[in-house]
Amino acid sequence: MSDEKNKSGGHQSPEISRIQDMFKTGGLNRREFMQGLMATGLSVTAAGVLVAGTPDALAMTPKKGGKITFGWDQHGPADTLDPGLFTSTIDYARGRAHFNNLLQFNDDTTMRGELAEEWSSNANATEFTFKLRKGVKWHDGTDFNADDVVYSMNRHIGENAVSKAKGLVSMITEWKKVDSHTVKAILSSPNSDLPQILGTFHFKIIQNGGAEKDGYWQLPVGTGPYKTIEFTPGVRSRHVRNDDYWREGANLDELEIFAITDNTSRVNALISGDIDIMGNLDPKAIKQVEASPGVEVFGVESGATTHIGAMLDREPTNNHDFVTGLKFLQPRQRLVRSVLKGQGGIGNDHTIGPSYSDHCFDLPIRPHDPDQAAFHLKKSGVTSAVLHTAEVGLGAVDMCLVLQAEAAKVGFDLKVKRVPGDGYWGTTWMNQPLSVTSWNMRPTANVMMSLMYKSDAPWNECKFKSERFDELLLEVRGVTDKSLRQEMYCEMQTLVHNDGGNLMPFHRNYVDAISSKVKGIPKVPLAAVGGCEFPEFVWLDS
Repeated sequence: MSDEKNKSGGHQSPEISRIQDMFKTGGLNRREFMQGLMATGLSVTAAGVLVAGTPDALAMTPKKGGKITFGWDQHGPADTLDPGLFTSTIDYARGRAHFNNLLQFNDDTTMRGELAEEWSSNANATEFTFKLRKGVKWHDGTDFNADDVVYSMNRHIGENAVSKAKGLVSMITEWKKVDSHTVKAILSSPNSDLPQILGTFHFKIIQNGGAEKDGYWQLPVGTGPYKTIEFTPGVRSRHVRNDDYWREGANLDELEIFAITDNTSRVNALISGDIDIMGNLDPKAIKQVEASPGVEVFGVESGATTHIGAMLDREPTNNHDFVTGLKFLQPRQRLVRSVLKGQGGIGNDHTIGPSYSDHCFDLPIRPHDPDQAAFHLKKSGVTSAVLHTAEVGLGAVDMCLVLQAEAAKVGFDLKVKRVPGDGYWGTTWMNQPLSVTSWNMRPTANVMMSLMYKSDAPWNECKFKSERFDELLLEVRGVTDKSLRQEMYCEMQTLVHNDGGNLMPFHRNYVDAISSKVKGIPKVPLAAVGGCEFPEFVWLDS
């Protein structure tokens, strides 16, 4: 940002069209809409004309009241309200209902302030200053201040940190309290992506000292639009409106969150009205939803993935030829067409797809080549393997069955073992040598790669290790020359493509389904149901 200051009042944005879209979908009330338009430089008169001319403006004003139930596709005993330990989308949704971040994503993944009203950096992005919002209350009535931010952020840094996202902020050496509502982050190396990092799921602000209190994570104190009144991991949670919220506030009286792990049952629950929002609509059920009255498909283009992870630190997946042979068996175009029903694009065995600005278009797509697959599999000496799968992402089971069929054609015995979705992330993922996995898109290529491929990252699911990759990942954070930056990202993607453990045939859109009465869901492309940003903004048009 080079000492450039970023200010955010409510939902203001420099892009008039985006402000209008947010107003139409219920993300802004009329007052915030006017404030945002005027912040772009429009006069009061001009802004008033746009408000009056917005189609169905009055009809799309969010209505208060009612209850919405959100049915996700998986849950388990590892469900948590501790942001640092969040693992799954159901955690992210609950976190968004109960807590706030310093910064928040717009639909185009630009940033706006949340608990921070203003932020800035020095010229080389090694020091960031955050001016905090005043007048914010915790759910217990106490005041939010800089001590809460420093305490929350310190949980992610240091050797003893247990945060799942600590690798994203490993360059932060210190969080400093400047005054009651100003904090600074001091970095050991440049990272211009820090604002985007702090907007991601794990960096919610919790109350100073909260984690040390007995039973705190059962019903924690937050600043968010809802208060959690019930939480049982692997069962459900219930959240009621926070009437003392610092912003306009939640529209619903109550939000209930749980999972229905069977795809057919989840669709039937939506159609029958038992739930109002369902996550991860099976592509095979899209036509059924489209043909059913009172429900509709809710889709957002993204760079998310469902793929297979081969762990490179154990047999048989530590055999480079074995993994390479499997990569050549993937019929990428056919999988996009038949498994995703066109709801995605071709992948290339690394996670940075075309949705990222730093995607390497010069890296050739690995072809479906049975002859090359047979060559590498024979060279590996491996004759049989077990692939564990569950419905943890769009196409997760079907893609494995296709790979099994392709393997049989070249004489390889690939056994597909279907396991329960409940508790999958704790019992199967990163435990079995070969298993299916599912990842949300992240706001930048560096954030994504830091989580997935950095040698010491807690979520380095394939145990990929490369000193050269780690050097590039750190160095590129301070590079401003676009050509050099692109060259460095291409090299990193090539390293993973050649030597990583990802069998990644496609990138998928987020495809969910909702009741036609449900309005106001944002379209942030970083997780299901609008990036899990829906709790604060969703409303019922009854």
